[in-house]
Amino acid sequence: MTTAIPSIACLGVIGRNNNPLHMSTFPSHDTATNTLAPIRTPLEFSLLLSSTVDVFALRAKHEHLATSGLLHAVDDRLAAYGFETNTGVRLVCVVDMRGRRVDGTVLRSADASSSLSSQGAGLRDAELKPVFKAMQNAYVRLLQNPFYEPDLHAPPGGQGGTKITSKSFAEAMRRIGESWTPGVTSL
Repeated sequence: MTTAIPSIACLGVIGRNNNPLHMSTFPSHDTATNTLAPIRTPLEFSLLLSSTVDVFALRAKHEHLATSGLLHAVDDRLAAYGFETNTGVRLVCVVDMRGRRVDGTVLRSADASSSLSSQGAGLRDAELKPVFKAMQNAYVRLLQNPFYEPDLHAPPGGQGGTKITSKSFAEAMRRIGESWTPGVTSL
């Protein structure tokens, strides 16, 4: 018996001036071909990440609180979750609710209960907290690099900016995206 559990389809970092800093995409299980393939193109994920900027702005305007949690459900399969740091950098995680195929015998009981609770109901904020904590830690490590120049990525005038090209940061994002499953408490 096989079952599908949520997996990360895309991780994104958006700068404080609404400029994209980083995007990593991950393959999802395609039930039709029984293979792993991205559920959307990189351009579609880029547009999806850009659409979350508006949701962050609306929530900040109406709630006057730091934004975290479900931003919006894209369709019956994808949902965008986000976290805004105190410096205005936004971390976005797009979750594919049926993205990872797992044999029933491999599922741990915590994963199984999380998988069942997420069928149609979405994920709880606590299930994605380790993802955002790991993403924020990777970003902080990047900022601690003496050769990294954050002003190149978020210019004071708010125009343009370059993407993060650090290999260690990209590797950290890849590790986070590939290792997360519902029920994981630390990444």
